[in-house]
Amino acid sequence: MKTFSFLRPYKFPIIIAYGMMLIELAVELLLPLFLGLMINQGVMNQDLNTIVMWGSIMIGLSLVALAAGVFNSFYSAHVSFAFGYDIRQKLFEKIQSFSFKNLNQYPTSGLVTRFTNDVRQIQNTVFMGLRIMAKAPLTVLGGVIMAFVVNARLALIFLITVPLLILFLFWVMRIASRMFNKVQHNVDGVNRVMQENLAGMRLIKAFVRRNHEENRFIESNSDLANSTKTGFRFVESSMPVLLFVMNLSLIFIIWFGNMQAVAGQTSVGEVVTIVNYALRVSMSISMFSFIIMALSRAKASVGRLNEVFTLDVGMLDHEDAKPEQTATYGKVEYQQVTFTYPTADKPTLSNISFTANPGEKLAIIGATGSGKTSLFQLLPRLYDTDSGEIRIDDQSIASYTLENLRNGIGYVPQSPLLFTGTITDNIAWGKKHATSDEIIQAAKDAQIHDTIMELPDQYETRVGQKGVNLSGGQKQRISIARALIRHPKILMLDDSTSALDLATESRLLEAVQQYHCTTLIVTQKISTASDADRILLMDNGEILAAGTHDELLETSDLYHRIVESQFGKEYANAK
Repeated sequence: MKTFSFLRPYKFPIIIAYGMMLIELAVELLLPLFLGLMINQGVMNQDLNTIVMWGSIMIGLSLVALAAGVFNSFYSAHVSFAFGYDIRQKLFEKIQSFSFKNLNQYPTSGLVTRFTNDVRQIQNTVFMGLRIMAKAPLTVLGGVIMAFVVNARLALIFLITVPLLILFLFWVMRIASRMFNKVQHNVDGVNRVMQENLAGMRLIKAFVRRNHEENRFIESNSDLANSTKTGFRFVESSMPVLLFVMNLSLIFIIWFGNMQAVAGQTSVGEVVTIVNYALRVSMSISMFSFIIMALSRAKASVGRLNEVFTLDVGMLDHEDAKPEQTATYGKVEYQQVTFTYPTADKPTLSNISFTANPGEKLAIIGATGSGKTSLFQLLPRLYDTDSGEIRIDDQSIASYTLENLRNGIGYVPQSPLLFTGTITDNIAWGKKHATSDEIIQAAKDAQIHDTIMELPDQYETRVGQKGVNLSGGQKQRISIARALIRHPKILMLDDSTSALDLATESRLLEAVQQYHCTTLIVTQKISTASDADRILLMDNGEILAAGTHDELLETSDLYHRIVESQFGKEYANAK
């Protein structure tokens, strides 16, 4: 799907807008002709009735042109704003379908720029295209033709100047397009720095890095300002060239017309008519620099939007996916799974094999970078495996539709993300049409209900952007409540109890057992892992050992050292 394909539903309003524009154009091309006739037939013969007749016709046509202009503006605005609305809607839908691989290709700042600045550039260009972009070149063409109809000898000058100016303008547009493409990339840079600073304002203040970040912004903002000035100066510099050539043409027309009028080879009215057409052509050509600037920026923006619209999402339902198939028991199997990130040189996970039976609690521990989170992201198909197979209830996850697969999984990520809204909104976000009783029960099981009731507005308390007004533990528990309200068959907790004290975490995990779901929990706490039915010990993308807490203490030196680092030698050796 290409960007301008979104104009197809608006064919009828576009036709009306162009029809009104053509009426305006026809009037503008006829008025100089009628002015010349009024001069020749009325002024030169001192015939007041003829002057009044042609004057009345010209006023009437001007009113028609005014009405046509109003209708043209109305339909042009309607098409451009509806077009912009549709692009933003489809762009949002497209990004929602992105896999994690796609999201890694485009930084958030770049996507925000596409949603705002790029769409606005194209939207404004569509409005201009319906209002003046087509009218300006048609005015030039129509003015030249009408000039030849009135007096071919005087109009010959147009055959020299107009083609040269058109070639010059094409060259300007080609160069300007590259310049404004750079401008849009620099807008991305400014947005990226702003986004990072707004998100990390507390950290910046804590580390007293205000001056450093100000310098980063100044550098990025200067790049944008310089590239924008360069582009605008280049395009604007074409204006004096255009006006100089057209003014020379106008001077020549007046000089040569005067000679012909003195010699009796033409009339004063014809000279005035040709001069009027020359002025209209000159004004239209002077608008070309503005049009070129808009087209150049729009071309860059269209290219950036088309990149997104034509991007291969990749993460789609497989052909053999069964729409009716859903997770029933929650059995999870990884069979010789290997996975490599798109930009990585070596596999993140290598030959991973394990089974988690229905209702079992499986703990996954390991050093940072051992592949624990990557292991989680493969189960709901946020990424696809390089090789091997992942199965749920003895069926390959490829046989599930993405919707059914993910509906059966409650996933709590490493960094909890809350949305702007109330606490109720954030918990109910996990399940459509969740009732108040379900929300409260999920909050109780996530051990956050009592805390919520102490807040001034309780469940209607507003959550700031990304949960800025809540503590880390509160955000984690609300995220867990959001997962529990789904009553998932598989619950995935990616180190999402790290901010909880041991007593709260213990009560939470005990409450989770009531959901009769298979629980996969990434943790760094041996106290948490020791309560699991089995433990997977990972390192460098491989499973080094698997078993119960006591079994790993006896068989794994690495696990023994981890326990020793957290509880001391006496505890580890006693076990």
